[in-house]
Amino acid sequence: MMTIKNLAKITLAAFSFLNAEAQTEYSWKNLPKVQQPVFRRDTVRITAFGAKPDGHTLNTQAINQAIDACNKKGGGVVLIPQGLWMTGPVVMKSNVNLHLSEAATLLFTTDKSQYALTEGFYEGKSAARNQSPISGLKLENVAITGKGIVDGNGDVWRAVHRGQLTESQWKEKVASGGVLKDDGKTWYPSEQFKKASTENKSMLLTPGKSPADFADMKDFLRPNLIVFNNCKKVLLEGVTFQNSAAWCIHPLMCQDLTIRNVRVKNPEYAHNGDGMDIESCKNFLIEGCTLDVGDDAICIKSGKDEEGRKRGMPTENGVIQNNTVYNGHGGFVVGSEMSGGARNIFVRNCTFMGTDKGLRFKSVRGRGGVVEKIFAKDIYMKDIAQEAVFFDLYYFVKFATDGERDMREVVNEGTPVFRDMHFENIVCNGATKGVFVRGLPEMPVRNIVMENMVLTAETGMELTDADQIRFKNVKLLTKHTKPVILIDNGTGLSFDNIQYNDHSETLISVNGARSKAITMQHTDLSKAQKTKEFSKGADEKSLAIH
Repeated sequence: MMTIKNLAKITLAAFSFLNAEAQTEYSWKNLPKVQQPVFRRDTVRITAFGAKPDGHTLNTQAINQAIDACNKKGGGVVLIPQGLWMTGPVVMKSNVNLHLSEAATLLFTTDKSQYALTEGFYEGKSAARNQSPISGLKLENVAITGKGIVDGNGDVWRAVHRGQLTESQWKEKVASGGVLKDDGKTWYPSEQFKKASTENKSMLLTPGKSPADFADMKDFLRPNLIVFNNCKKVLLEGVTFQNSAAWCIHPLMCQDLTIRNVRVKNPEYAHNGDGMDIESCKNFLIEGCTLDVGDDAICIKSGKDEEGRKRGMPTENGVIQNNTVYNGHGGFVVGSEMSGGARNIFVRNCTFMGTDKGLRFKSVRGRGGVVEKIFAKDIYMKDIAQEAVFFDLYYFVKFATDGERDMREVVNEGTPVFRDMHFENIVCNGATKGVFVRGLPEMPVRNIVMENMVLTAETGMELTDADQIRFKNVKLLTKHTKPVILIDNGTGLSFDNIQYNDHSETLISVNGARSKAITMQHTDLSKAQKTKEFSKGADEKSLAIH
């Protein structure tokens, strides 16, 4: 029997459905728009509050007083003139543009007692952290601009493995203080850090725990350099951000974010030394930036596992363009903490020079989340250490046998989904592998188009549990050609106009009983000594060549 209450539920559900369907359909001709902050011209100089650029005086109070005064007057510019300004944590306020003049360096103190224990996030989950050198909470209209440098003094916070340094660097590190791991292969900043690390202590804020409860491992709780949390109209422009203790730039649950013409620099050995981690943000622009970091460079995140799913805030509506990445674990990265999802992200005109991977997508069972509508074009790569294009839903998972990997699990809220993407005009000169895709048996990586690509690599393609992936106009210049293309339990795969080396040993190898509906067309088969092969239960009918 229909009741008013039931009717209300149905109407609400229908409205929610229509509202979801009404989301803007973005394209290269209709890119997401980002609102920019606007500031008054009034300028407050930190020297008016007693700040001294001698690299010794602790200017924490003076800088924060200048920001507070500017905010109370209705906003404007807080000017940091040229000089070396030592400081503790800086707390931003609404309507304030913190402007660093050319030759101005904001250097954060190595005195860890200046950084209070606070509630923060670690890799997508609530955690105890030391206060970030620069932070802002629930602000609107805020910026850090100029041509100066923000330096987090991260070396005093980080552990480092002996194999990551030269012999002379290692000797210098050991002589600087700190303690060694019992096997002598890892340097820790302190005994407290060593104990927390070797005992694998958790920093997560579980119910009933407060940051104060983590005082005995304070030194282990490395802060991200810049954290803007729940802010609107945020601008980072022109500044060099470097030497962060953990992640460098971390906008969290922000709306209308612009990062323009900044430089991000971390040592290659910097553990968690990410460049930018855009987490659960809506409407963002990253352009003209240069990154050289110790972990992922430009990374999209949205919370981790159940906590991220409950937050339910995807990173969405973003444009990433005209950026250059040197060292980094990935040039453009999604995951692995993507439990709130990601969508409507456009990446173009970017150059990756020497990164571990190029376009990198990663997750694992238990994360959940839907990553979709990711578009990339005009991406140029050189000397990629591993894969140029990389999808892996077994991030940090090791298997004893292939059979263990092939175990199919039930699809539930913890199943990650990667689908509906389009990559075009991708050029890579130098990689271990051109394309690597590894989905889950129960949830393949699905509906991806890759076209107009030239990939020079050791090996060509490896596709496992991939569905409805289309390759068109792809040139694979590979050192190893047995095979050029390896498929393991792939379905609905399409290869159109594939070019490859003369005298290749095997063009395509199909494995697995689940492989089916694979097609190849407009491809010169005469260049391969062997066109196709089948193994591990694959049916010859799974591949049709036209």
